[in-house]
Amino acid sequence: MNMPQSFGTAMGFSLSETLITYLAPMADTNKCWPIRPTLRNELDTFSVHFYIFFGPNISIPPDRAAIFAINLMPVLDSGGVLNMELKLNVSSVRGENITIFGCLNHGMPLSLHDNTSVSCESESVSGFHLSINTTANITKLRIPYPQTGTWYLSLRSLCATEHGFEMCTNVTAEVYLRSYLTPCINDCGTYGQCKLLRTNNYLYAACECKAGWDGWGCTDNTEAYSYGFQLLSTLLLCLSNLMFVPPVTIAIRSHYLLEASVYIFTMFFSTFYHACDQPGIVVFCIMEYDVLQFCDFLGSLMSVWVTVIAMARLKSIIKQVLYLLGAMALSMALQLDRHGLWNLLGPSLFALGIMAIAWTVRTIRRRRCYPPTWKRWVFFLFPGTTIATSAVALYAFVETEENYFYIHSIWHMLIAGSVGFLLPPRAKPDVKVTPLKRRRGCGYQLCVNEHEEMGLVDPAIITINSICTS
Repeated sequence: MNMPQSFGTAMGFSLSETLITYLAPMADTNKCWPIRPTLRNELDTFSVHFYIFFGPNISIPPDRAAIFAINLMPVLDSGGVLNMELKLNVSSVRGENITIFGCLNHGMPLSLHDNTSVSCESESVSGFHLSINTTANITKLRIPYPQTGTWYLSLRSLCATEHGFEMCTNVTAEVYLRSYLTPCINDCGTYGQCKLLRTNNYLYAACECKAGWDGWGCTDNTEAYSYGFQLLSTLLLCLSNLMFVPPVTIAIRSHYLLEASVYIFTMFFSTFYHACDQPGIVVFCIMEYDVLQFCDFLGSLMSVWVTVIAMARLKSIIKQVLYLLGAMALSMALQLDRHGLWNLLGPSLFALGIMAIAWTVRTIRRRRCYPPTWKRWVFFLFPGTTIATSAVALYAFVETEENYFYIHSIWHMLIAGSVGFLLPPRAKPDVKVTPLKRRRGCGYQLCVNEHEEMGLVDPAIITINSICTS
């Protein structure tokens, strides 16, 4: 037979070897039933279609069973789901009350006798039972992680009478048969995602269910989240980002425009990332999920980075270089591992180290604690540090998949709130004495420029800009 090369060989054997027969264990030992082979067409990992010669519509004769062989390869086919679909062509039975019984067995076919007892089990083998009739003319069977080897599907037509099922006379039923292998059941549906997993060198596919759904194909809604609950969780995760509005306002009023742009970037992408990240049907994506996730994570880490660096009050050029280096380093870290805890702790601790060194140098040169006012410590630094520490503790030790929607919403609000407390006040500009000021007043006028305020010059070399005389 001329078959396409992509179909491969039948059951892994040559066509001449597939015309085998099965001796039915019946009274008539000379009755042999032919077994029809199938051809496999591999499309992808755990995605195989099995084609029947002269199919997919097959005829079931009234006097004998039709047997089909399906061969599953080791490793290649054992990690998916074997699907079997039968559909009876009602018009082919000509009004007879006919029922098609099927048995799917592994290793050897099972004979279906002519009597009224239809069973897919014997002393040495057991299998799966299928049946279709004129009323329910469609049936489906799914077997997750099927045993490798040869599976045999035996189909037999019987007619219902007053005394039970009997062999039909002169009625050949037509059945549509479809057999195929898929990674997951129905691609895990709306509330799941099919994933390829590996355990001890064994590759298999499985559904990762979301929104409380469960089951092989994420079809069990016993503990599923309601629509109202899904909408509430989405709104909490999205609207909690509005807590960044006060820090943005404070940053703009304090002329921290670069920091304000980072906060706006974080607020925008975090909102749309969580709108796209929802497991249920309340989902809204403005771009690819991977892009939104990267931008959200980068914005969150950059918000922490620029806030702590701004607290160090460094020279403008040094601060801008650190901002750029931080953005590049964080981008690289997120590409390596987006969910690593050290992606948050590493930059935070490094920025805190820079801030501690800057504050220590400024304290030594001034010979007094920096920041100098107790109000700054009591009303801003201490509350901001407490809020930020609480946010990191929630993220690292409390947040789980079950409480994600409200714990992560609290994380948004705490991080935004800590930024509003920790962002330093506006830097004082340089004080310059104009000629008009020199002519007015008398006495001494001491002007200290911003470089000393930043702790970048020695107080011993402070100069008197002007001396006014009357």
